[in-house]
Amino acid sequence: MQYPKYSIVIPAYNESARIPATLKSVIAAVRANRWPAEVIVVNDGSTDATAKLVRDFALSAPEVRLLENPGNRGKGYSVRAGVLDAQGEIIMFTDADLSAPMDEADRLFAAIANGADIAIGSRWLESGRQVHRQPLYRQFFGRCFNAVCRMVMQLPFADTQCGFKAFTRSAAQTVFQLQTIERWGFDPEILFIAIKRGFRVVEVPVSWAHDERSRMSYLRDGLQMLKELAIVRWNALTGRYNKSTKAILRTGETR
Repeated sequence: MQYPKYSIVIPAYNESARIPATLKSVIAAVRANRWPAEVIVVNDGSTDATAKLVRDFALSAPEVRLLENPGNRGKGYSVRAGVLDAQGEIIMFTDADLSAPMDEADRLFAAIANGADIAIGSRWLESGRQVHRQPLYRQFFGRCFNAVCRMVMQLPFADTQCGFKAFTRSAAQTVFQLQTIERWGFDPEILFIAIKRGFRVVEVPVSWAHDERSRMSYLRDGLQMLKELAIVRWNALTGRYNKSTKAILRTGETR
C-alpha cells in the first residue's frame, strides 16, 4: 500500500455554508502542487449538512475522507482525532475558513524539509502579509493572550493561535497523544509539549485574511483559555507530559 506523504486535517463544526468551497480550494492546491495527500475532515457533531456535503464531495475527490466525532467535543479534540488517524509522513491542520490560503502550506512543508519537526504559521512575524486584518478589539485580545502565553508558559512565539500548523509524523504522534485540552486552548498546550519533548519548532510567516464568521468569543472563550493555561502548568508539574508514547502504525503496517 502506498501512503500519502501529506495529511491535511480540517476540523469542522456546522460548516455547511463554506465546506464545499473549502474542499474545492484544498483539492485544487493538492492537485496543482502534485502533493501526494489525503484530506481528513473531522466532523465535530455538526447539526447541519456538513457531513453529507463532505461525503458528496468525496465521491469525486478520493483524496477526501470524513471522520466523525462522538458528538460536539471541541476544536482541540477534532484536530487530535484527525492527526492521530492520519496516514501521512507530514501532517498539518488548517481551519475550515482557510484564513491562510492552502498554497501557503508549501512554506510549512519547506520548513520541515529544512529540518524543523514542527512548522507553525504566524500572522505577526510579517504583519504586512495580512490581507484582511482582524478588528482592533480582536487584535488587542489576541496579543494580550499571546503575552500571557509567553509569560506563563514561556512560549517564544509571536503567534500561538494561528490555525495553520504542520508536523513530522513522529512529532505529531508524540505531541497529540499527550494533549489534554480539547477546545480552543489546545494550541499553546501542543506547543508547550513540543518544546518540553525537545522538538524543533519553527515559526513561519503566512498570508492571512480574517473571516468575520469566526465563532470564537474572546470574553467567554478567552476566560476558558486562561483556565486551560493553568491546567497545562499543572500537567507539567505532575509529569503528565513526561509519559511515554507509542508509535501509531498506519493501516496495513506491522511491527
